[in-house]
Amino acid sequence: FVTSLIFASNRWGNDTGINYLKEAQHILDCSMQKAGMDRTAPLINLEHQLITFTPDHWGGKFTDPSYHLPAFYEVWAKWANDGRSQFWMECAEKSREFLHKCINEKTGLNPDYCNYDGSLMKTGQLLGDAFRYDSWRVPMNIALDYSWACKDKEWQQKYANTLQNFLYSKGIDSFLDQYNVDGTMVEDILPAGTAPKALRHSIGFVATSAAASLVSNHVKGREFVSHFWNAKHEPDKEGFFDGYYDGLLRLFAFMHLSG
Repeated sequence: FVTSLIFASNRWGNDTGINYLKEAQHILDCSMQKAGMDRTAPLINLEHQLITFTPDHWGGKFTDPSYHLPAFYEVWAKWANDGRSQFWMECAEKSREFLHKCINEKTGLNPDYCNYDGSLMKTGQLLGDAFRYDSWRVPMNIALDYSWACKDKEWQQKYANTLQNFLYSKGIDSFLDQYNVDGTMVEDILPAGTAPKALRHSIGFVATSAAASLVSNHVKGREFVSHFWNAKHEPDKEGFFDGYYDGLLRLFAFMHLSG
C-alpha cells in the first residue's frame, strides 16, 4: 500500500481529493510507532533492521524471506519524506545482506521462515524450515530489486542462475513446489489450503521462476519464460485449483516480464 500510494502521489499529486503521500506517511508512522501498545511491535525489528514475520511478541522473533523487498525501501527513502530516509536506505542494504545469508548458495532455495541471522528455524511448531509456498515469491522480489535498484547485480545474477539451474535439473516442466533448502525432498508436505497433501508443479512457482529471467544471464532463462507463457492455469489431476495465490503470482510475473 505504501509504495502504491507514493507512486500515486508522484503521478497525480495530492490535490485531487486524496492526499496520497499523507496516507502513505500515516501507514509508515503507524507501522513504526507502537508506544503504549503492549501487544504490538514495529513492523521492522529495530535491532536487526529487518522486517518481522508479524509485528507482535510471537512473530517479531523471526522473519520471512519473501517479505524482504529492498526495492520498496528504496522508494520510501527517496519519496516518502517521513523523516526516515536514511533508515529505509539502511533497511534495503540489511535486507540484501540477509538474503545472501538465508539462500542456499548451491540451490538458490530459501526457507519460508528463518531467524534474523539467516539460519533455519527448528521450533517443531512450524513447517517453515523448507522452501514452500511463501518462498515462491523470493525470485520475483529479487528480480524486482534488480530491475528497480540494481545495487546487488553480481550476486543477484548468480542467484537467479543458480535457482534456475537447480530447477532445470529437476525438469523444467516437472520441478516441484516444495523442497528442503539443500534440494532434497521434504519429509513433511504442507497442504495448499484445504487441498490434500501433494507436491505439484504449481503455476505460481512456474511464474516466479520465470520472473527470475529478468536477472539471469544464461540461455535457460528464455526457456523458463517460454514454459511460463505456455503453461495453463487450470485444475490439476486431483481437481485442485488456486485462483488466488497461483493466480496473483501469475499476474505479477506477467507484469514484470512485460516491462
